[in-house]
Formats: sequence, C-alpha cells, structure tokens
Amino acid sequence: MSLRSISPLDGRYAGQVQTLADYFSEWALIKYRIHVETEWLIMMSERPEIRHVRPFTDEECALLRSFVIEFDDTQAERVKTIEQTTRHDVKAVEYYIKERLQDTTLESLQESVHFCCTSEDVNNLAYALMLRDGIQQEWLPQAQQMAGTVAKMARSHAKIPLLARTHGQPATPTTVGKELAVFATRWQRQLRQVEQAEYLGKFNGAVGNYNAHVVVYPQAPWEEIARTFVERMGLTFNPLTTQIEPHDFLAEIFHTLIRFNTITLDFDRDMWTYISLGYFRQKTVSTEVGSSVMPHKVNPIDFENSEANLGISNALLDHLAGKLSVSRLQRDLTDSSAMRNVGAAVAYSLLAIRSAIRGLSRVAVDETALRHDLEDAWEVLAEPVQMAMRKAGCENPYERMKELTRGQDITQETMQAFIQGLELSKPDRARLLGLAPAAYTGLAERLARQAER
Repeated sequence: MSLRSISPLDGRYAGQVQTLADYFSEWALIKYRIHVETEWLIMMSERPEIRHVRPFTDEECALLRSFVIEFDDTQAERVKTIEQTTRHDVKAVEYYIKERLQDTTLESLQESVHFCCTSEDVNNLAYALMLRDGIQQEWLPQAQQMAGTVAKMARSHAKIPLLARTHGQPATPTTVGKELAVFATRWQRQLRQVEQAEYLGKFNGAVGNYNAHVVVYPQAPWEEIARTFVERMGLTFNPLTTQIEPHDFLAEIFHTLIRFNTITLDFDRDMWTYISLGYFRQKTVSTEVGSSVMPHKVNPIDFENSEANLGISNALLDHLAGKLSVSRLQRDLTDSSAMRNVGAAVAYSLLAIRSAIRGLSRVAVDETALRHDLEDAWEVLAEPVQMAMRKAGCENPYERMKELTRGQDITQETMQAFIQGLELSKPDRARLLGLAPAAYTGLAERLARQAER
C-alpha cells in the first residue's frame, strides 16, 4: 500500500483486493496476451492446412507455455520496455515472444507469431479469459460465502419473531430467519446466472471476414479453425463480428453483477436499520473507536462501507455495459480504454462483499429487544381479527378494526376485550384470544429454511 495512491483500491483497500491483480492488472493483461499468442502458435503447428508452421515437439510446446507459467515482473517490465519503442501494447507482446524464440529450435518461426491476427483477436480473448478467471476464482467464492452465511443465519434464526415494518411502521410480524432467507434466495438466483455466464471470443481478423487468411491459405477451413481455437481457450465462439467482439456478453455479465450488487446494497441498508432499531447488537473490540468524541459509539461501518463501494461498482459496471456494446462502424478505440476499468468495477464489488461478510461476523440478534417491540405492538393483530370477522360475516370488519387501532395505543387487554365482544365461533375466538404478536408469524419459520435448499 502506498499513501500516495490515487485510487483507494491501490491504497487504503489494497490488502483486501490485491488478489484481483492476477486477473485485472496491466501485468495480468500482458500475461494473458502472451497466453493467447503462444497457444495460437501451438495450434497452427497442429493444423496441416497451415503448412509453413511445422509440427512442434512436446518440448517446444512446453517451452512456449513456459512463457506464461514462468511469467513474472521482470518479464512484464521487458514487454513494457519494448512498448516504449513500438507505442503499441499488443505489438510489444509479439516482439517479446519473438525475442524469447531467439536461439531456440523455434527461431525460424518467429514471423509466425501473430500470424493472421489483428490486435483485437488477441485482446478480446485475453480480456474474456481475465474476466472469467477473475470472476470465478476471486469474486464468485466471496459472493457465495456471503449468500451461504446469510442462508445459515436464516436457518438458525428461523423461529425468532421479528416485528416487520412496512413504510417504516409496525406491521404483521415475521421472523429474523425468513427476512434473511429472502436475501439469500435473491442472491442465489443471481449467482446461478453468474455461474452459467457465457464468455465469448472471436478470432477472425481485421474486420471479421478472414480476409488475409483466405489469401494465404484459400482452402483452409478458417471458420472451423477459429471456432476450435476459441473453444480450446475455454470460451464460446462468436462467428459473426466486426473487428471487435461486440461485447454484448460483457454487458450481460455486468448487468448480472449490478443486480447482485443492488441486492447486497438493499441488504446493507436493512442490516443498518435493524442495528439502528436495536434488533442486532454489534460485537465490540476494545481497541476500536466509534467516534472521536462520543466514546459509547459502535457504528455499523462495515455495512456502510459495503453500501458506498457497491454504488461505485454499479456506476462503473453500468457505464461499461452501455459503452462497450457500442462501437462506430467496424471499430473505434473507445472500448480499449474503457476495458481497462473492468478490474476496478469488480474490485469495488468484491470489496463491498468482504465488508458485508465482516459486518455479519460482528452482529448478533438481540432477542430481548425484539420481544419488547412485539409486546408493544398488539395493534398488528388487527389483521387476523379482521379476517376472522370477515369469515364470520360480521359487518364492516375493516372499518371497525381501523376505528379501534389506527393511531391508538393498543394493549393486550384492549384487543382481547374487543375479541370477546365479537360473534365468532368458539374455535376462532379461542384461537384469537390465544394469539400474541410474537406468535403471529404464519409460515415464516418454514419459509426461512428454504434458503438453505
């Protein structure tokens, strides 16, 4: 961490998102480009149609793959040094690989590096692989952990009654577990979409028509070769593009992340409110300070931090989703600059998720506070009493309950006296008289357990 960093991702929060550097940094981009270039050279050696590239030995394939496996800061710096001369980042990678092939058995094939490629053939595959690996290896496990943690909490708190609040006002009771289960289930749906996302790639030359390919090898099945290569890289082949892969799949993934982030933001705000109401207690750490002047403060800073960073992530993701799908004619360069910010968008989301996980580890349900709130909310039984009155055919049940309860302080005695005066069946009257706000939770306990499944 540097105190002179402009972005908090590289400064204050560097330790929490540093693992993403292996997927979204300039270093990573160079490495993934080398990966694409060397695998293309290997694949050409396997295709009899591409006659000027002879078959490689196992040792020669291993040599090319070692450029990726052994890639380090020194190698990255060498590519950047070459780029100072070329003023072109992909060309610098090509020259770097050629340089590495000198004095090897592949030296005579130096000019086959980047054969029939436009820079975007390399870049689109590199970025797709970077995003896929960064999401699957770093972001997804943390997101799954958060959803799983809340699902477990939903199960363990399935029975604990909670006074619900609609419009911020006391409403029909629920349970802590059921309300947590709602979020776990929402997250799980978005995570399935993340897990099933397609990462597309193209490999078809300067404007997507295999123009040079057909000139040098007219009989080669170029579409099949390109499809095989892209799929061998672990991506889904896009057969029809301009110079660039249109990036619609990126927009799809980013919109899914936006939805996941927005659910998390909703969760953060609910947790903040529950803490404010005293429904959750925060664990204290003796060395921590909650205020520079108010010693008693224990602030829900983890959920606040999460909420703030989710907003930044969504702003970036929304811009990228809208921008990357638009390119003038066969290609402009705006996507190239925009794509360099994908890592930041994912990093702010990851940072937020980790903050929420940390916040969850420091809260506990205050059942006493929950019970006191419910004991003071007998007016919420106006709903079941009204329904029993409707069932019995009583006149104006809603209006009578409204007159009794709206804006009034209702006690157990008030409610039960009203029930005693109703013309109800004995079973219905007994059921209502035996009812208390804490017991009026419907199927909440059963519903809470569905998040685990």
